[in-house]
Amino acid sequence: MAGTQTTKAPPSLLYMVKQVELVVRSHLDELVRPSGITALQYTALTVLERHDGLSAAQLARDSFVTAQSIADLVRSLEGRGLIRRERNPRNRRELLILLTEEGRELLARHEGPVRELEERMVRDLTAHQSEQFRLALTKAWQALS
Repeated sequence: MAGTQTTKAPPSLLYMVKQVELVVRSHLDELVRPSGITALQYTALTVLERHDGLSAAQLARDSFVTAQSIADLVRSLEGRGLIRRERNPRNRRELLILLTEEGRELLARHEGPVRELEERMVRDLTAHQSEQFRLALTKAWQALS
């Protein structure tokens, strides 16, 4: 049909969220690689910084990894001296995972560069748009949780 224009549908929101996740993870991996950790390990450390003393299952959920992969992640971080495990005084069968001083120091070293990455991600947004973006992401996460 001559003269008929077809417009492509915009990419789905799920696709766009995945694109952002992948590019953020790639940049984060670059930032933390000199410290010998991955973006996933960094994420787990930041979870412990906010909520120290989690079980492996809680850390897996909050770090967005499977229960199976958290065991390797914890072993690696513990081997590096970035976390430690100790018995839960209220449930002796459960081990709690805690951030060590070395883990806190590693996070402190990366605080500025990670903040710069986040600022770069939203630099073309106004402060209001950035806050709305944060709110929209929170609501989307809550709707699916």
